[in-house]
Amino acid sequence: QVQLVESGGGLVQPGGSLTLSCAASGSIFSLYDIDWYRQGPGKPRELAAFITPGGKVNYADSVKGRFTLSRDNAQNTAYLQMNSLQPEDTAVYTCHMNVYWGQGIQVTVSS
Repeated sequence: QVQLVESGGGLVQPGGSLTLSCAASGSIFSLYDIDWYRQGPGKPRELAAFITPGGKVNYADSVKGRFTLSRDNAQNTAYLQMNSLQPEDTAVYTCHMNVYWGQGIQVTVSS
């Protein structure tokens, strides 16, 4: 059974930065895209970014230029570096791979 565990969330001031991690158990991490979804209060779920096994990344327009997604296949971990955070980035961020979902982690951007 594969488990995805997110870490690194929390409260940050506008303009600040956070790095989220998604650590996977098992041995299939390197075979699949890793997706980061987010859902803010009263908003639909949004695919913020995804990265292919080879490292090609796509970003939603809302995060392009501010977020950087990377992966370390040897460590079975993906990293979402989030810079210039704004209140509208407040959301639960959830990691997804194949049919597996993390538990989600809260990111709150507020002064």
